[in-house]
Amino acid sequence: MRKAIINIFSSYNNVLMTATDLTGAETIATCSGGQVVKSSKDSGGQFAATRAAERMADQLKEKEFTQVIVKYRAPGGNKSNSTGPGAQAAIRALTRAGVTVTRIEDVTPIAHDGTKKKGGRRGRRV
Repeated sequence: MRKAIINIFSSYNNVLMTATDLTGAETIATCSGGQVVKSSKDSGGQFAATRAAERMADQLKEKEFTQVIVKYRAPGGNKSNSTGPGAQAAIRALTRAGVTVTRIEDVTPIAHDGTKKKGGRRGRRV
């Protein structure tokens, strides 16, 4: 019964997944949405996230990790505060692949009114 941390970065363009040990210093496995789909426009979607999570689960089972802590994050900052579509799909696929998820955390960086939003003085004119 070994524990790992899976960091999921989910934007609208891609899903990046990294599995580390509990300290976060040692990387166990990595996978991204772009590795598992043919077209680059699909790499941020739910299908790519599901496939990447299945590949991640296989790599973790090879190295005998059974329990994981999931930390997911979005671009954050002064951009929109929503995660990409792949984060939930990836977590769902991990549990379906037989990995025990002990904790799920949202670690999206939140700006405390840091920098100016893009779009100029009068905003984006449509």
